[in-house]
Amino acid sequence: MNIMEVKSLTKAFGKHMAVNDLSFSIEEGRCVAMIGPNGAGKTTTLEMVAGLQKPTDGTITFLGVEKTDFREHIGYLPQQPVFFPWMNAVEYLVFMGELSGLSKTKAAKRAVELLELAGIAGAKKRKIGGYSGGMKQRLGIAQALINKPKLLMLDEPVSALDPVGRREILEMMKMLKENMTILFSTHILHDAEEVCDDVLIIHNGKLAITGSLPDLRKNYQEDVIIISAAENLEGWARSLESWDVITKVISKNETVEIFIKDVLLARSLILAEITEKHLPITSFTVGKTTLEDLFMKVVGK
Repeated sequence: MNIMEVKSLTKAFGKHMAVNDLSFSIEEGRCVAMIGPNGAGKTTTLEMVAGLQKPTDGTITFLGVEKTDFREHIGYLPQQPVFFPWMNAVEYLVFMGELSGLSKTKAAKRAVELLELAGIAGAKKRKIGGYSGGMKQRLGIAQALINKPKLLMLDEPVSALDPVGRREILEMMKMLKENMTILFSTHILHDAEEVCDDVLIIHNGKLAITGSLPDLRKNYQEDVIIISAAENLEGWARSLESWDVITKVISKNETVEIFIKDVLLARSLILAEITEKHLPITSFTVGKTTLEDLFMKVVGK
């Protein structure tokens, strides 16, 4: 069952079309990554779904009902969340709970539950101004869960974090996806591959590609051989472009990426070529293209 369906969603700011005839659906219980470069329309799309911006055109249907305000069913963490540094975590969550319509007693009980879930219960009385970036994001996600939403939306939840904070939030997202539907935006492709079930790739406000991660891998992944050497191999790399077994060659400094049709044949031929020409190879890796490779192909880079 689809928890949400977006049809022909459009948002114009004067002559600039931030989101252009965007349509997609989200299946209940899935974790969906909305991927796109900066300026692709990710934040604008999430803000329209969250009811923070009014669409120029298009419709949003939530659990089969079409209306303009779904905030009671949605938890939202913006890209740059604002906290009150003089508050502690409990005070902040109680405040946000009351804004969401909870009584102070229910908000306090929910705050304790969420701080345990977020893994920061030990710092519940500490002023938020003293929190690390990762702790603030954990608190921000806890805030987004205060009303027990059916859909959790996170806008670039790890982009501003250091490696430790980023790992903390990714692990938290893996835990949360077991019990709820998640839609998050990112331009960090590795994170999307690690956490999500489904992918929406957006470019220039339009939907470029969508599908489950396994389907995208099946339909778009290519076999590739990556070779590193002790010297620049650009001249040799260009000579490979005419081989029938090779579809594309990318040479950059001392690294060559060779996209191939037949792994076994290409590997044999290339290894023979390396041996014959005594090329100073330092590594030879056979693998498959990644979601990042597909993304770069879509955005034309």
